[in-house]
Amino acid sequence: MKVIVETDRLFLRQMNEDDFDALYLVLADTEIMQHYPYIFDEKKVREWIERNMNRYKETGFGLWAVCLKKTGEMIGDCGLTLQNIDGEILPEIGYHIRRDCQHKGYAKEAAKGVMDWAFINTDYPALYSCCKYTNEASIRTAESVGMRFEREYPDEANGTTHVSVIYR
Repeated sequence: MKVIVETDRLFLRQMNEDDFDALYLVLADTEIMQHYPYIFDEKKVREWIERNMNRYKETGFGLWAVCLKKTGEMIGDCGLTLQNIDGEILPEIGYHIRRDCQHKGYAKEAAKGVMDWAFINTDYPALYSCCKYTNEASIRTAESVGMRFEREYPDEANGTTHVSVIYR
C-alpha cells in the first residue's frame, strides 16, 4: 500500500474494491449525503470506487481513502478530481467523512493534506471546492483550509452551487 498523503492523524491511499464496506457506510448515509443529488446504493458505491481507480490511471489523482493512522481504518474519502464547475473543468478538492468521525477535524486535515499535495505535484494555479449552497459544513471545511467564496451559480444537480477557491 502506497501512502499518497500523510498528516498528523491520517494517511490517504488509493482506494480499491476492498474498501466497499467502509465507503458504503459513508456514501449510503442519508445524513452525510443530504446535500448530494442522491444517496448511493451498492451499485453506485462500486462505480464510485471504479471511477476513482480509473482516475488514478488517467490523471494520477482522484478521491483517496482517508484512513486513521492508529488503526488503518478507512473513515471516508478525500482527494483531487477534475470537475465541471460552471462550465469549466477545474481541479476540485472533495471530501466525505463517516458520520461518527465528523466534528473531529478529519475533513479539514485531509483537505489540507490534499491541497498541499496538489500544489506540489500539479501546476494548477488554483484549487476549488464546490457544493450545494446549503451545505454549511462543507463550506466551513473549505474555508478552514484557506479557501474563500468565489461565486454561486444555478445548476440542475444542486439548484445553486457554492464555489470556494484558493490560489497558489
